[in-house]
Amino acid sequence: MSRSLPEKGLSKEELLQEMQALRSDDVDWRSGRAWSLMYYVDNDHQEKIEAAYQQFFSENFVSPVTFASLQRLEREVVDWSASMLNAPEGYAGLLTSGGSESIFLVVWAARETARSRGIRKPEIVLPATGHPAFRKAAAILDMRVRTLTVDKDQTAVPVQLSGLLSRKTVLVVGSAPSYPHGVLDPIREMAELAQNKGIPFHVDACVGGFMLPWVEALGHTLEPWDFRVPGVTSISADVHKFGYGAKGCSLLLHRNDRLLKQHLYVQADWPGGIYATAGLAGTRPGGAIAAAWASLRGLGRSGFLATAETNLKAASHLRSQLEAIPELEIIGKPCMNIMAYRTRGNVPDLFILADFLEERGWQVDRQHKPLCLHLTVMKHHVPVIEDYVRDVREGLAFAKNQPERSEQGTAALYGLMARLPTGGMVRQQVRQLVRSWYVKGEGSRERAIPEIPSWQGQLNRWLLRFNRWRQKR
Repeated sequence: MSRSLPEKGLSKEELLQEMQALRSDDVDWRSGRAWSLMYYVDNDHQEKIEAAYQQFFSENFVSPVTFASLQRLEREVVDWSASMLNAPEGYAGLLTSGGSESIFLVVWAARETARSRGIRKPEIVLPATGHPAFRKAAAILDMRVRTLTVDKDQTAVPVQLSGLLSRKTVLVVGSAPSYPHGVLDPIREMAELAQNKGIPFHVDACVGGFMLPWVEALGHTLEPWDFRVPGVTSISADVHKFGYGAKGCSLLLHRNDRLLKQHLYVQADWPGGIYATAGLAGTRPGGAIAAAWASLRGLGRSGFLATAETNLKAASHLRSQLEAIPELEIIGKPCMNIMAYRTRGNVPDLFILADFLEERGWQVDRQHKPLCLHLTVMKHHVPVIEDYVRDVREGLAFAKNQPERSEQGTAALYGLMARLPTGGMVRQQVRQLVRSWYVKGEGSRERAIPEIPSWQGQLNRWLLRFNRWRQKR
């Protein structure tokens, strides 16, 4: 394909045909073949949020004064969400481009607070299962992350938190729930310890913030995790996940405006006029905000409750089916429709099963530490649960009969990664591979960017070569 922009443009029909052809190798998530990334209610809801997005497709929310309608839409989404998360009077919040921006703003606010107190190398405390966006933010902001141990159920161990807190600690984080396994950290105990030391406590509810309130409303008992816990100072929750909005929209909510002030940026002397933002972005797409509003307003309490009930029933059914298989176990105590499972003692090899499922057309989320497979169970999975369980049973039988497959494909890749004493070498190789996706023609104008799926194969080959070298030593 030529590097130059084509001379002639395409019609709408030609553009759509070309883009549809490019999607031919994408996973068919609508048929339930993918177990992550897609948060979907039904076609009617999808049409609502797409129409809302289109209504504000061109609007730029860099200036709330110019588009007062978007300011009202954002305010109502924040207010409705604050009520759902039991925020007290005086709360402050905004919509961001996603969970990573929400998280970055919280870490940034903590860093600015540390600076005002003269702390040169501030620290945050994060469970081992906490989202990588916290570590990324800390790396950018030159902060240290101290890791809180998790137990066998993959929940944070609060008794060890006290030993990690110091004068340099400016933020403690808990997950509601953690994405890998869908388990809820002990928010109340952790927040109380942080509060006693005068340290802000953030609840990362990016995945659960728009689901857990309905789990509780449906009669399921959960330990308090939101602003009902006095020590919680901020919460992040992604509207584009279980808020069922368009991609590119998250909520950041503060108990008060004390931390919000720390991530406000104002330049009053710029020749272009006064520049002020509460988040990282300048230009903010109006469509994502409009779609968020349309999703919440379009579903209402009854719609969220009905969707949550369907998702929970589907997850409960799948979980019971998997638990009935002797070789498998569910990790921890999932609090919603996210779970992870593994083979007992990794016998048979879990990633032989994963490769088998992928060959059957399922998109498989492989995880390690511990080795397991991730599932986010949604309404559109209901028709395929029995098919999935059947393929899991057949995959386990296949793995038992062909253990040599553990030295092939992604089974070898993840098995070796789990055995390596350090992740440094793996990170170096992954960095090189990811870099190659974005650099074209390095050393040669004709060299093409590798296809993204090939990175696992490349990394697998490198890891196997490294393993053979280790065995010879």
